[in-house]
Amino acid sequence: MSILADARALDAQEPVCDACLGRVFADRSHGLTNDERGRSLRIAAALDDDEPHEPIDPESCWVCEGRCTAFDEWAERCVAAVEDIEFDTYQVGTRTPALIEENERLFRESADLDPETGELFKSEFNREVGKRVGRLTDATVEFGRPAVQFTLDLEADRVEVDVHSTFVYGRYRKLEGDIPQTEWPCSDCDGSGYVGKQVCETCDGTGYLYQDSVEGLTAPVVRDVMDGTDATFHGAGREDVDARMLGTGRPFVIEVMEPRRRNVDVERLEGDINAFAEGRVEVERLRLATYEMVERVKGLNASKRYRAEVEFGDAIDAETLADALAELEGATIEQYTPHRVDHRRANLTRERAVYEAEGERADAYHATVEIHGEGGLYIKELISGDEGRTEPSLAGLLGVDATVTALDVVGVYGEAEDFEAEEFFREDTAATSDTDAGGPADAADE
Repeated sequence: MSILADARALDAQEPVCDACLGRVFADRSHGLTNDERGRSLRIAAALDDDEPHEPIDPESCWVCEGRCTAFDEWAERCVAAVEDIEFDTYQVGTRTPALIEENERLFRESADLDPETGELFKSEFNREVGKRVGRLTDATVEFGRPAVQFTLDLEADRVEVDVHSTFVYGRYRKLEGDIPQTEWPCSDCDGSGYVGKQVCETCDGTGYLYQDSVEGLTAPVVRDVMDGTDATFHGAGREDVDARMLGTGRPFVIEVMEPRRRNVDVERLEGDINAFAEGRVEVERLRLATYEMVERVKGLNASKRYRAEVEFGDAIDAETLADALAELEGATIEQYTPHRVDHRRANLTRERAVYEAEGERADAYHATVEIHGEGGLYIKELISGDEGRTEPSLAGLLGVDATVTALDVVGVYGEAEDFEAEEFFREDTAATSDTDAGGPADAADE
C-alpha cells in the first residue's frame, strides 16, 4: 500500500489527532514534527480525493486521549518543579498509561500495520516536552547523566524530579596525625554515643573514635555551599590515621547529593574549606568534576612517596644504611599480609615494587628514609620486616631492628597517567544534541 492509503486506513478510525496519525510515519521526511506529518497527510489525502480538509479536534483523539495537546503544560510543570534548582543539563522520561500503549497497538493493527511501526507515544512525549523545557530554561539535553531527570507520570498526573549528584575534585593535605580520612564511628556504641542508657566512655558520647576527619573538615562545607542534602567523600586510597599527608596532596572527590547550586566559585570554596579546617587539613586545585571522576580517583593505579622517621635497635653507620637502601631500590618486595591489617585483609602474599629508596642518617640510631613505591606497598613493614613477613626489608638488610616512629605521605601519582585528565572535569563536558529530548523513555592504601 502507498503512504496515503495507509494514512486513509488509519484516519478512518477517527477521531485521531494529527500527532498520533503522524507518529506512525515518524521515520519519513525528517525535520517535521509528528503533528506536522499527520496534518500534511490529511491535506494530501483531501487534495488527492478532491474533498474538503476537515481538521480533527485533538482533545477528542481516542489513541492518546488528548495527551498530545498537553506538551506545553507538562513542560511548564517541569520548570515549576525546579524553579529554585540550578542545572544546565536535563532529560525527560515518560511513564505511559497502559491503555494508551494498548490503543497504539490496536490503532496500527486495525490498519494492517506492524504494531512497532513509526515511533512510540512515550518517545514523542519525551521529545516534545523536553524541547519545550530546553527553551524555557536554556538548559541542554544530556542522555548519559544529566543534572536533572524529569519523569512524567501521566497516569498519576505528576512530575517526578531526580536531582543528580554533583562532584568537586581536589587534593588534600593532612597536616596533623590522628585524623582519619573518613568519619570513624565508635565500635563500642556503634556510633550512637550510648551503651545501654549510659554515655559511652570510649567516645565520650560523641559516637566517633576521632572527633575530626578529612571528610568532616571538608565535605560539610561543600554540601552547604552547593545547598545539597548530603555529601560523601571519595579518596584515592588513604594514609594511616597517624600519618600526615603532605607534598602533592591526595586526590579526592566530594559528591554532593541533590544540590540546588552546581556552578560555584571553586577558588572561594577552597578558601572556605581551608578556613573551616583551621590548619589541620588544607585543600587545593579544586575543580568541578563529572561523576566519572569518582571511579577514576578510586580506581586509577597510583604510586606513593613516603618519608619515614626510623629508629634502629642497634647502631648503624651511614655506608651500611646507604648500601641497604640501594639494594631496596628497584627491588620487588614480597609481603605477606601484615599483622596490623590481617583482621581486614585476606591472608596472601603480595608483590610490590620499590621505585626509589634514599635516606639520611641522623645519628647511629636514627634516620630519615624516603621511599617511592608501587600502590599497596606496606611501608612500615618494608622498614621493620614484620617478623619476616616482608622480604626483603630494611631491617633484614641491615640485620637490626627498625621501627617507623613517624610517617608522612609526600606524593600520590597516577602510575600511567595523571589524575587530572581534562575530560573528567565539568568545564569540558561535551555538548549533547537536543533533537530527542527524551532519551530513555522509562527513565525512571596503606
